[in-house]
Amino acid sequence: MTHVPPAVAHSVAIIGGGPAGLMAAEVLSQAGIKVDLYDAMPSVGRKFLLAGVGGMNITHSEPYPAFLSRYAERAPFIAPLLRSFGADSLRNWIHELGIETFVGSSGRVFPTDMKAAPLLRAWLKRLRESGVTLHTRHRWLGWNVEGALRIAHADSEQTIKPDAVLLALGGASWARLGSDGAWLPWLEQRGIGMTALQASNCGFEVAGWSELMRRKFAGAPLKNIAIGLQGQTPRLGECVLTETGVEGSLIYALSAHIREQINQQGSATVDIDLLPGKSIGNVQAALAKPRGSRSMSKHLHSQLGIDGVKAALLRELAPVESFADPALLAKALKALPLTLVKTRPLDEAISTAGGVPFEAMTENLMLKQLPGVFCAGEMLDWEAPTGGYLLTACFASGRAAGLGMLEWLHSNSL
Repeated sequence: MTHVPPAVAHSVAIIGGGPAGLMAAEVLSQAGIKVDLYDAMPSVGRKFLLAGVGGMNITHSEPYPAFLSRYAERAPFIAPLLRSFGADSLRNWIHELGIETFVGSSGRVFPTDMKAAPLLRAWLKRLRESGVTLHTRHRWLGWNVEGALRIAHADSEQTIKPDAVLLALGGASWARLGSDGAWLPWLEQRGIGMTALQASNCGFEVAGWSELMRRKFAGAPLKNIAIGLQGQTPRLGECVLTETGVEGSLIYALSAHIREQINQQGSATVDIDLLPGKSIGNVQAALAKPRGSRSMSKHLHSQLGIDGVKAALLRELAPVESFADPALLAKALKALPLTLVKTRPLDEAISTAGGVPFEAMTENLMLKQLPGVFCAGEMLDWEAPTGGYLLTACFASGRAAGLGMLEWLHSNSL
């Protein structure tokens, strides 16, 4: 679709300097719109840079149907955003910035140098050259009674009334990087029905570990395991034991389902398969071999390689009587039940669910209750697992909002 810039000069304000806000700024500035971007932090893109620590996973290479399915019940709302600017478009856009990418063994896509900073530097250079003005240490405080935006800076406050506004303020995790969720009551006060913010891609707490588990195994990785909610097919991967429960990539992948079950039932029980490469028959056969004078601990180690944190977890969670019955012990090794009672605090989560419902916006991401005010990024009510899906949707929604703002400005200048 060709977007004709307005015949008269317009200016827009973008609140939030993450991927969504910066992408909208690029769309608008390249169409000749004066863009002022405000961010509360001393520099923009702070959470984006944090996401690049240990390897900047920018998107994923899996086929579109599987990619879209990662957004679960919000997939119908995310689909038009990804059709316009999906994983391939994002990779091409990165290449245009002079940053090459590669596909890892898991299908995840990374910049060749695995870093976020060079990409952000190149992008900000292009934005400045296209006329985008970045205002850091400028915190949005909502609207005044006349409907102008309140912006705090240093010890003063200013008000601005641009022709259109994009809110791209993130969710409510990692508040120290700028996404603190302070915007939610301000939108509610303007009549926007919000969905409560919840932790996503997060760790979970158990009712309480034993002193041994907390003292000796907090921080220990559980590798080569499979975990699934009871009654569901388990997923392969790894996680980490913490002082309060569990966290890590495998837990994050299941976090939305675990969280919702806790919301509905008060707790959620996952089954941990400590030996996903062996059938329960093979495990039973190994345990049934004579152990002579050896202890059960040594028998488990010699026959199945169960020791360390896996052995400790087995002792923590398996019924005592199972250690005298090879069939019961095999069942425990293949489906060790762990009951989770709540998420870790919201600010610790990698991302958040909840926020501005898609139903409160037009297809161009403009708030129906507030003409000229658009929203994008993680403050929208959607979630996705880690693996590049979060960033891709943030980029895509920022671009869609930018295009929507152009159309709205044009229609209001006729």
